[in-house]
Amino acid sequence: MANDFVKKLTEANFEQDVLKSDKPVLVDFWASWCGPCRMVSPLIDQLAEEFDGRAVVGKVNVDEEGPLAIRYNVMTIPTVIIFKNGEVLDQVSGAYPKAHFEEMLNKAL
Repeated sequence: MANDFVKKLTEANFEQDVLKSDKPVLVDFWASWCGPCRMVSPLIDQLAEEFDGRAVVGKVNVDEEGPLAIRYNVMTIPTVIIFKNGEVLDQVSGAYPKAHFEEMLNKAL
């Protein structure tokens, strides 16, 4: 991932970086072969930079981290989940405009 603001989330760091975060966390479940994921990815990258310091933005590659996708019932990708205080606050599946994800994050702040 080229973006320094986006955390690569794995089973190893998920609890620490997402569930124990003191800030809201946007998690993008994606895969490299998924067309809509490729459309959403740059938007997520922009949000990571814009919300830096206020929220955490991370990505889970479902091909590499299958158990995480299963744990959060991710059936279609992209799926974006907002976590706050270790709980799922909001969730959408599919490609949405950046403003939609922005609104989700703002509600969590």
